[in-house]
Amino acid sequence: MNELLQPLGDCITPEVARRIVDLRAPSMVQQRVEHLAAKSGEGTLDELEQQAYEALVSAGNFIAILQSKARALLKNGS
Repeated sequence: MNELLQPLGDCITPEVARRIVDLRAPSMVQQRVEHLAAKSGEGTLDELEQQAYEALVSAGNFIAILQSKARALLKNGS
């Protein structure tokens, strides 16, 4: 996924990079992820919960990669 997002990372300005680095999921979303993670660990997710959990994890990974690119831009631009 990192390679797929490289062109997007190349378009990020320092101002946008700072905003991306500061992104945090709302507490309601964090609580949902924690709840689904606990159920996943117990093996009790139903199919819809599994799909929701996978989507949230994928979104989190996407954001983490963008944040990494944003941090690198800020570090190299300083």
